[in-house]
Amino acid sequence: MSAESRSSVVANVIYANGKRAAAPTDLAATFAELEAHPDSMAWIGLYRPDAAELAELAERFDLHELAVEDAVLAHQRPKMERYGESVFLVLRAARYLDAEERVEFGELHIFVGKGYVVTVRHAEKPDLSIVRTRLEDDPELLALGPEAVLYGILDALVDGYSPVVDGLENDIDEIESQVFDGDPAVSRRIYELSREVIDFQLAAKPLSGILRSITDAFDESDIDPRLRAYLRDVDDHVVAVTERIAEFREVLRDMLTVNATLVAQRQNDEMQRVGVASNRQAEEARKISGWAAILFAPSLIGSVYGMNFANMPELSWQFGYPFALGLMVAASGTLFVVFRKRGWI
Repeated sequence: MSAESRSSVVANVIYANGKRAAAPTDLAATFAELEAHPDSMAWIGLYRPDAAELAELAERFDLHELAVEDAVLAHQRPKMERYGESVFLVLRAARYLDAEERVEFGELHIFVGKGYVVTVRHAEKPDLSIVRTRLEDDPELLALGPEAVLYGILDALVDGYSPVVDGLENDIDEIESQVFDGDPAVSRRIYELSREVIDFQLAAKPLSGILRSITDAFDESDIDPRLRAYLRDVDDHVVAVTERIAEFREVLRDMLTVNATLVAQRQNDEMQRVGVASNRQAEEARKISGWAAILFAPSLIGSVYGMNFANMPELSWQFGYPFALGLMVAASGTLFVVFRKRGWI
């Protein structure tokens, strides 16, 4: 096995009666230890293993080729599949990144069978070392075998959903303030958060069916009743999380509707303000035009009689000046009356 293959093994421990019995340095030593102690259990943790290493484990533990292929390729939906006496699970962990205000998902594959648990991670999270430490602190629970390890992983995975729910709830509260503050960037944030909530729902919702299937399998086999009770408790937590996620989707959908309504209302208000301003400008323009026309009439008459051509009879007329003034007043007065009736002035 190459150095690159060995590097994917991040944990390799043998347990006997709930206690750490050995920590082999390679898989060959693990297989030898299991053969020497058939009642012991191996918990092997891998991080992005290659096909060759998983093939070695598949040969030793009789893992189904389809499950091995899924574990190598990753990007699988959450599911549980049974192959003979072994079980293959795909789970999605989630964590909330406060600095970036987004949810990060990690994919986890688990092979469970008689005397072994193989976990395959394709992301930094979940941190299974925490689960391992917790179970090692409870030898009585760990002595129950691979099923106890499976419970511990599921319990830690679901517990990790609670901070995500809190983070999403806080984001929704912030978005609500943005909506009513008229932040133009809020529509994009609502859409992005809606996508995260949907992805979270796709990760969490299948767990209810998976847990029920595991519980039913435990009921049919000789499994300690405590594990069944523990799994039912995990299932209750999953139901609570999925209900909150469903609420988040409804709230975000309502927020998107409210935001669209408020945007349309603000646009209408702006159009009304523009319309009022346009009407006011038009009214002012009419007044200016009206007074300009009134002042234009005497200016026109005055300019005509101010040309002083020799052949203008009115220049030597006795009543020429009063007539010109009267004509100016009459023209201006007529225009004033007309414009006043039309509301221009």
